[in-house]
Amino acid sequence: MHGSLLLVEFGAVLLGLGLLGALAIRFQISPIPLYLLAGLAFGQGGLLPLGATEEFIATGAEIGVILLLFTLGLEYTAPELVGTLRTSAFGGLVDLVLNAAPGVLVALLLGWGPVAALVLGGVTYVTSSGIAAKVLSDLDWIGNRETPVVLSLLVMEDLAMALYLPILTAVLAGTGLIGGSVALAVAAGTVAVVLFVALRFGRAVEAFVDSPSQEVLLLKVLGLTVLVAGIAQSLQVSAAVGAFLVGIALSGPLAHNARELLSPLRDLFAAVFFVFFGLSTNPADLPPVIGLALLLAAVGMGTKFATGWLAARRAGIGRSGRARAGAALIPRGEFNIVIAGLAVAAGAHASLGPLAAAYVLILAIVAPLAARVVEPLLYRHRQAVPG
Repeated sequence: MHGSLLLVEFGAVLLGLGLLGALAIRFQISPIPLYLLAGLAFGQGGLLPLGATEEFIATGAEIGVILLLFTLGLEYTAPELVGTLRTSAFGGLVDLVLNAAPGVLVALLLGWGPVAALVLGGVTYVTSSGIAAKVLSDLDWIGNRETPVVLSLLVMEDLAMALYLPILTAVLAGTGLIGGSVALAVAAGTVAVVLFVALRFGRAVEAFVDSPSQEVLLLKVLGLTVLVAGIAQSLQVSAAVGAFLVGIALSGPLAHNARELLSPLRDLFAAVFFVFFGLSTNPADLPPVIGLALLLAAVGMGTKFATGWLAARRAGIGRSGRARAGAALIPRGEFNIVIAGLAVAAGAHASLGPLAAAYVLILAIVAPLAARVVEPLLYRHRQAVPG
């Protein structure tokens, strides 16, 4: 009976996603906000909570984020990544200062203490790589000049998370300086090893993965990506970082073939990820913190837009590209919820969980819409201002 219920629920979820996707195409908007609202409606405390499929959907959501970041990694080679990171150090520092500061200041001003400030700073800092990747794909911005700037900032944030999460975990657990230093060393070493393999042994990896059979190629690429992501996550490094670096290790015709094979799977599991995020949020917890969440969201939109604008301007990109870069960085999502979840599990301030959920939900819904309207708004502004 449980198995049949799982099939019925999951089939209904997929059919519903298809109908929402068709609705989004009809009105020429991103389907992401619709997926999130659907998850909110059918999660705990929603209109019709799902039961049997929650664990299954959670696994699918993890795979969705992994595939989104893997296909982004396919767009660039390892030397391009290193070169971009070197030229984007200033933008990464600006990103950290502008976007972590609001969360830290709010927690301190409210008297929540330094641990809550460390948590909330992380929540407001990091962009959702999954939603940003989907926005870039949906709006066909992948080939634009500003996209490498956006991706370099996203990767720097993911790498920063690889260092931040072990430190946060140690602080929340009260393990002290030694425990935090060990966790940080493991995380940094893992990232360095994976990146070294991608840079030095990329061709060997390609030879191992490549196959004239599309079926074998699909299985090898998907298996390797999920395996490396899982190993990275078990070592307290982001699964997204591992998947992104696997994508970077593949290049040329192999990367093109892998992208073609995995695109349908990526779209399927990415949709599941956005639904799961909505499912994991209880609507009843949101009203008490909605005012503060709206304030933080408004500030977060401004600081992320400024980050993208400044980084793109530094790269010599025009006004339209700067605006697109700023809009692409606005969404928050997977990492933000992970950070808040760690704090809640450790018994940190009770308001952190609902506040983070409301904050992320607002920006996850608004960001794709903002990205779609940023160019028309900029065009209208140019028309209204002569010269």
